[in-house]
Parts: sequence; structure tokens; C-alpha cells
Amino acid sequence: MDPLTHALGGALLARARAPAPAPGALSLRTRMAAGGAAALFPDVDVALRLIDTLDYLNWHQGLTHAPLLLPAWAWGLARLFAHLDPQHHHWRAFYGPACLGITIHVAGDFVTAYGLMPLAPLSTQRLALPLAFVVDPWLSALHIAGLLGAAGLRHGRWVARLALLASLAYLGFLGVQQQRALEFGAAHATGSGRNAAAVHALPQPLSPFHWLIVVSAGDYHDVARISLTAKRQPSPAREPISPRPEPISPLRALYAAYRPPAQAQWQRLGRFGDTPETTAFAQAAWQQPAFAGFRRFALLPVLDRSTDGSAPCAWFSDLRFSLPTLPPSFRYGLCRDGNAWQLRRARGAFWID
Repeated sequence: MDPLTHALGGALLARARAPAPAPGALSLRTRMAAGGAAALFPDVDVALRLIDTLDYLNWHQGLTHAPLLLPAWAWGLARLFAHLDPQHHHWRAFYGPACLGITIHVAGDFVTAYGLMPLAPLSTQRLALPLAFVVDPWLSALHIAGLLGAAGLRHGRWVARLALLASLAYLGFLGVQQQRALEFGAAHATGSGRNAAAVHALPQPLSPFHWLIVVSAGDYHDVARISLTAKRQPSPAREPISPRPEPISPLRALYAAYRPPAQAQWQRLGRFGDTPETTAFAQAAWQQPAFAGFRRFALLPVLDRSTDGSAPCAWFSDLRFSLPTLPPSFRYGLCRDGNAWQLRRARGAFWID
């Protein structure tokens, strides 16, 4: 999830769990601030980017998101909050809000496509239940509505609890849409004779009805972007009323890329391309020791492009982080210069790339 949604969720959960006012207890404002700040904490692992971006990609949402380490992280945050508190409350007063903030952060990241390592540091296995896109304005709006509704009310914690229940109901709604998307992908797998294929349905931006369907078998992926509510393909732009065509906004072009299921356009993409020359070179690049970090990271890898010349390169991306009309995020390539291979990174459309 994005930082704003994390912080809002931490503050909302702290408000929902706030006890009745008592002398010497944390004020609601302080409690909610602690919950919101704690909900931002797990993403401090972004500091790994200062060391190496691939190390960051492989360890992000690992140790700082591990439920086994949550008590220790909450203890450290509670001590920090108590040190900064002008009212000099004991650190134990901050421990509960810190636990709540970290918990809702971990839960929010679990329902995105990136996944997290729930058993770290005992295991680096990454798990995910990809229901929501990393930026989901509907979920953020529910959190904002709950905080605004609870503001200044004596029993505002019940409003906050209702907002949290509404957020859970929204995630349940996303689960229903994902199941519909998975059934659509499974029907394609059966119809194309790929009965043993793995079917993935990944949430997409702008609408809870937008999904990326990936049907994977061997080194090939069948890919389609669908809108579960669309009856016809939306037009990316109006009919021009003058000789000068109307410019297409990036958001409108992105929205129009998702087609009704009946008009889905399937595209077959290969991990190593689709020509013998490209495949041989891409396979050689993929197996190089210098590419081990990307191999660990990529769940749905595809060859993004292959370049010729004195130093030919094979560039790969992960379908989890590709959006229509935009360059893929987290693209890495290996370039061969003589007998040496060099790892390279291509920037995408977002700062995190």
C-alpha cells in the first residue's frame, strides 16, 4: 500500500481501539499520531536502496514486515515515542498503538501483488493475496471518512470501527472480483489447451474491476487486461470536432486499455522472447550468476527487449509491475561485452524504479 493509506489505517485502528478516557492516559490525538507513525515504520527498509536496488527489491517487506518481529519493533517505537513525548508518558502507553500501526501496515501489504515474508527471519518465502492495487483511492477514502466521522465524537471509536468493517467488506468485494477474473483466466487456459497452466489475477489501477490476467505455462505467459464491468471497449478519446485531434490524457489512455471480457485481447509473451536467436541469447543472459538477484525477485518474468551491437543486452521485467502505456517498473538487463556480462538497470515511470 502507499504511505498515505498506511498512515490513515494506523490512525484509524488506534482510534477504534482507544480505551475510555482516564487521567494520565494518552490523548486521542497522541494515540492516533502514534498509530499513524507506527504504520509508516515498516517501510524504513527503503534505506536498502542506498546499498543496492536489487537487494532492496528482494528484502523489501521482509524483516520489518515480519509478524515474528512485530513485538520487538513495537517496543523500539514505543521507547522512541515516549522519548519524544512532551507529556513524558511511559513507553508502555505507546506500545499498544505501535503494535496496531505495524499490524495494519503488514495486513495492507499482504493484499498487494508484491507480497511479504511472514516467517522472516526464519524463511524468505514471500506470500501474497493480491486483492488491491498498491494505490487504492477507494480504500483510502474509507479510512478518511472514518477519521473524519470519528473526529470530535464522544463515541467516535464506533465510527472508526464501522469504517474498518467497511474496509474489510471492500476487500471481500475485491476477493469476489478476483475470483471472477481467475475463472475467466481458467476458461482461457482450458480453451487454449493449457490445462496445466497457472492462472494469476492481479489488481490494476483506477477501478476495482480492472484486472491483469496471466496464464503461465512453461516459459510463456498469455496476458489480457480486462474490465469486469465494461460492456464495450471505452474510447480513449472523443471524436475530433476539428481537424486537430484531441490529445489523449495519460489516465484516459490507461483506463481504456482494459477491455470487456468478451473483447479481451490475449497476448503471448515469452520469458526468453519468441525467436530462436533471441531465445538463445536471453537464456544465456538469464542463467548468469550476475542475474541471480533478479531471478529471485521476478515471479512472472518476461523478456522486455533484446538489443544488438558490440555489447548486446537482454532486458527483463516482471509482469506484476507492468502497466499499459507506461514503461515497466524494475527492468534489469545483462549486457555482454566480450566474455564479460554486466548487470544494468532501466528506469521506469515512477520514482521507486
